[in-house]
Amino acid sequence: MENPISEFKTLRGLERIGAACRNTWDGLRWAWRSEAAFRQEVVLIVIATVVALLLPVSGFQKLALVGVLVVVLVVELINSAIEAVVDRISLERHPLSKAAKDLGSAAVALTLLLAAATWAVVLYNRFV
Repeated sequence: MENPISEFKTLRGLERIGAACRNTWDGLRWAWRSEAAFRQEVVLIVIATVVALLLPVSGFQKLALVGVLVVVLVVELINSAIEAVVDRISLERHPLSKAAKDLGSAAVALTLLLAAATWAVVLYNRFV
C-alpha cells in the first residue's frame, strides 16, 4: 500500500520556504483574529519586552525574560491548533475532546507559571 503524500509536502527549495512563510503569517493572523488569549499574551509580551530591555540586568537575563514569554506564545498557538482540530472533527461534547482541550490549557498554564517564576527569580536576584 502506497502512503499518500500531501500536496503541500511536494514543494522544494525557495517555493517551500515561501509557502512556509505564508502559512506562518496566515497562522499568526488567524490566532490574532480568533483567539482572545493570544491577543492578550501578545500585548503582555510587547509591554514586558520593553520592560526587560530597560532593566539593568545582563543580556542573558533579558533573553531569558523575553524568551520565556515567547514560549508562552508558542504553547498558546499549539493549544489553539489542538482546539481547532478537535472542533473540526466534531462539536459534539465528548470526554476525549474535553481532555484534549484541557491538556492544552494546562500546558499554557504551566508555561505561564514558568514565565512568572523566571521573572520573579531575575527581579529578586537583581533588586533584593
